[in-house]
Amino acid sequence: MPNEDRDAPTPGTKLRRELGLPAVTLSGVGIILGAGIYALLGEAAGMAGNAVWLTFAVAAAIAAFSALGYAELSSMFPRASAEFEYVRNAFGRRLAFVVGWLIIFSGILGAATVSLGFAGYFSDLVGFPRIPSAVLILLVLAGILFYGIKETARAAIAMTLIEVGGIVMVIVIGLPHLGRVDYFDMPLGVPGLLQASALVFFAYMGFEEMVKLSEETRNPERTIPIALIIALAISVLLYIVVSLAAVSVVGWEQLASSRAPFADVASVALGPAAFTLISVIALFATANTALLMMMASSRIIYGMASSFSLPPILARVHPRTRTPWTAIVAVLLASIAFLFAGEIDFVANVTNFTLFVTFVVINAAVILLRYRAPDAARPFRIPGSIGRFPVIPAVGIASTLLLLAQLEPLVLLIGGAVVVIGAAIALVGTWQPAAA
Repeated sequence: MPNEDRDAPTPGTKLRRELGLPAVTLSGVGIILGAGIYALLGEAAGMAGNAVWLTFAVAAAIAAFSALGYAELSSMFPRASAEFEYVRNAFGRRLAFVVGWLIIFSGILGAATVSLGFAGYFSDLVGFPRIPSAVLILLVLAGILFYGIKETARAAIAMTLIEVGGIVMVIVIGLPHLGRVDYFDMPLGVPGLLQASALVFFAYMGFEEMVKLSEETRNPERTIPIALIIALAISVLLYIVVSLAAVSVVGWEQLASSRAPFADVASVALGPAAFTLISVIALFATANTALLMMMASSRIIYGMASSFSLPPILARVHPRTRTPWTAIVAVLLASIAFLFAGEIDFVANVTNFTLFVTFVVINAAVILLRYRAPDAARPFRIPGSIGRFPVIPAVGIASTLLLLAQLEPLVLLIGGAVVVIGAAIALVGTWQPAAA
């Protein structure tokens, strides 16, 4: 792999390696557990009924195939540019740019959407207008990102503990009600289950963002893969149990009609005060998700700009805070611009489209690199191969395509347009430095 650091736009300033296994793991849990479960449980229940817990299990299984691919590739190429770096080494720079473009787009769009979720709760609690509330939280989060990676990690860990507390609270509320409903009741049958699984895949968005912390993590070749697997396992367990608890208390019909499903579960069981408490916890959950999405998007922008696939100005690192400040500003402005993107379920599915396409390419990269670079160091290696051919990434491609087929035509059309735009930009060329 060529040494690109000599041409880096900021040769004297590097990102600071501050993060260990606990910080990376909790950051991963924080972004995975965020707005997805708080906002999408009701939508998914309307499709899958009381079997909504099973949709999280199906989505988790499919996510796990790709997570193992990320674990192997992140151990080979521990760079902030993550997917861009993996695909560039397997398929070349142009396809890598398209994948990086999709990841940046999904992170920015997701941050904007989640900030609107925050604004909805905030507006209900204090009466402040929704759009100004969303802009305000984005500004605050950008300030945290600029201040430093250690400070960002501390804020994320604190908010993660609060949001996990909210999920545990709903689980405890539901324990006495377990067994009251048929947990395999699916009003729309298997098709509804698969459509709901495609939707709740958004709730697992985040494990792929963890690899973008590679250049700010100590011993990333070992730490990132382990943290990724632990964070996903914790999230899967909490999702399934809290889904069982929620339908046990109020049933899928009430969940499907609720704009704040967790808060409604708490209110039914404990009264109005519990509704307010869960709403406050939801503020931390949505803020945490938006913070970590913005962080991940800024890091891949920084990584791509460092290799001159984006304008080098976006790779500038602040000399005091050692954070990619121009990339953070770019993410902030783009997130504010996308505040009018639409309803969360639709935007979640557009985001899912970008993730599905990315995961197909990532799994393909794992397979191809087993043949093109069989002797390359792989501190983490996916088990289960036939000769050089790794079986799990192939299953990951097939299962991801199955979920992709569940998306509605308009989502496929918009997602396809995003891919075409990225491909057109990739064809223009790169921002290479002028020859000496």
